[in-house]
Amino acid sequence: MAERGPKLVCNSVWKLFGGGAEKLLRDSGGAPSAEAVAGAGLIGAVRDVSFEVREGEIFVIMGLSGSGKSTLVRCMSRLIEPTAGEIIFDGQDLLKASAPEMVEIRRHKMGMVFQHFALLPHLTVLGNVAFPLEVQGIDRSTREARALEIIELVGLEGRESYYPRELSGGQQQRVGIARSLAVEPELWFLDEPFSALDPLIRREMQDEFLRLQNVLHKTIVFITHDFDEAIRLADRIAIMKDGGIDQIGTPEDLVVRPATDYVAEFTKEVSRAKVLSVASVMTPLRKTTPSGGYGGEVPVSAKIGEVASLMSDNAKPFSVIGSDGKPIGQVTKDAVIDVLIQG
Repeated sequence: MAERGPKLVCNSVWKLFGGGAEKLLRDSGGAPSAEAVAGAGLIGAVRDVSFEVREGEIFVIMGLSGSGKSTLVRCMSRLIEPTAGEIIFDGQDLLKASAPEMVEIRRHKMGMVFQHFALLPHLTVLGNVAFPLEVQGIDRSTREARALEIIELVGLEGRESYYPRELSGGQQQRVGIARSLAVEPELWFLDEPFSALDPLIRREMQDEFLRLQNVLHKTIVFITHDFDEAIRLADRIAIMKDGGIDQIGTPEDLVVRPATDYVAEFTKEVSRAKVLSVASVMTPLRKTTPSGGYGGEVPVSAKIGEVASLMSDNAKPFSVIGSDGKPIGQVTKDAVIDVLIQG
C-alpha cells in the first residue's frame, strides 16, 4: 500500500515571545542559538520545528510542561501567530492567508478540542454540538439533523436535551468532541483532551477516540504529556524539548532507537511489551507447518503485551497474519518471553 501523502507540513516554524523577535531571526540568518534568544530577552516557545502530518494519521506531539507543544498546535491553526516559518495545509501556506480566510478555514476545515471543555452552559447537548454549524449560517433543521448524527456517533444518544451541568466529565468531553466533528473537519487538533479526566474515564475516552478514528479516518494532531497515552494512540510521535523537536518516530522507534539522551531518558520506564509489535520478533514463515501445527494466529501489528497471555500456556509457535489476512511469519513463546523479561 502506498504511503499516504502529507496533509499538513511545518517548515522551520519559530515562535519567539518578546519585542524584536523578527529582527533577531533576520540578523541570525533564521537560526539564532538558545543563548542569543535568551540574551535578547526573548522566550523561544517554538524553535525551528519541521515535520509532516500524513493524510489519515494520528500524529502525537508530546513533551513535559513548558516544552512548547501547546504553543506549537496553536501556531498550526494561527490562534497564535508564528514568528517565522511555513505551515502548509492542503498546499496552502496558512501564514500567507488573510485573517478572514483563516476564520473560514477554521470554521470549515479544522476541528479543535482542548483540555477544558468550554461548553456553553446555557445550551443543551444538541445546542452545543450544533453551535459551529449555526455560526456557519446553516439552517436550524439541517444543523440539528447533523448534530444528532454526531451525538449518536459519540455515544450520547438520549442525552440531547441535557445541559452540561447534568453530564459527567467524560460525557462533557464527548460533547466537546462531537462539537468539533460537526463541521466535518479535514484536520483535527486535540490538545490534552483527556488529561482532566480520572484514569478510568480517560481510558474509556481513549477507546472511544480510537473507535471514532476507525470510522472517520481523520488527520489528527494530538497533544499529550503522557507517554502511555501516546503509544496507545499514535501512528508517530514527536518529542519536544525546550521548544524544539528531539525526535520523530513510531512508538517502537523511540523506545528501541532513541536519537538523543533526552529521548532515552523520557522513554526508559516504558515497557517494551507495550510498544514492540509481533513484527519485531517474528521469524520467516517455514515452508512446512511445524510438527504439531500452530498454536493459533496473531496479527503482525499486535503488541507483544497483547498476545502474551494468549501464548503463555502454549508451547507451539503462532502463525503471524499480515494486513492482507495471509500468513507472513511465525512467533514463538520464547521470543515473547524475552521481550517481557527485558521490559
